[in-house]
Amino acid sequence: MVNIHEAKTQLSRLVADVEAGDDVVLARAGRPVARLVRFSGGPAERRFGAMKGRAATSDAFFEALPGDELAAWE
Repeated sequence: MVNIHEAKTQLSRLVADVEAGDDVVLARAGRPVARLVRFSGGPAERRFGAMKGRAATSDAFFEALPGDELAAWE
């Protein structure tokens, strides 16, 4: 358990401890308020074509907009 004031001054060391597998508990006035843990996730893997067949458009999607609506976009 590390006091928040101490954690602010020793953040790099605490992050290194977390990278090594330790959990660090942050405390305010001796009371635990947060916990630093190693982040195990990463960016989700993207796969080309993953949404194939999940969305559809009608022919109306490709029709020209009415003049008044088109003017509102300009």
